[in-house]
Amino acid sequence: QVQLVESGGGLVQAGGRLRLSCAASGRTASSYKMGWFRQPPGKEREFVAAISGNGGITHYADSVKGRFTISRDNAKNTVYLQMNSLKPEDTARYYCAADRTLGPVLSGPQYFDLWGQGTLVTVSS
Repeated sequence: QVQLVESGGGLVQAGGRLRLSCAASGRTASSYKMGWFRQPPGKEREFVAAISGNGGITHYADSVKGRFTISRDNAKNTVYLQMNSLKPEDTARYYCAADRTLGPVLSGPQYFDLWGQGTLVTVSS
């Protein structure tokens, strides 16, 4: 059973940066499309970024384009989310997720069937 474990969250001032990591157990994890989602306090879960299995295709939410970068190291079975120029509105619990189906990289959370427990990011003003 593949498991996803996020790390790297914490408290940072506005304008700062953090890098989140998502470690996946299991060799087949390198073939999965991966995504990052977030859930701000009192709000619905929302898409942040997604990446194809080989890392060649990425998608971003408009709210993070130009500030966040998703990447992956399949040799380490790890997906990253580099977050720069953080804003207070980026405060949320960030979740890593896997889409184990074939096909294009999608952004809807309904397409991702494996989720981590999340890591909390707090951006102070």
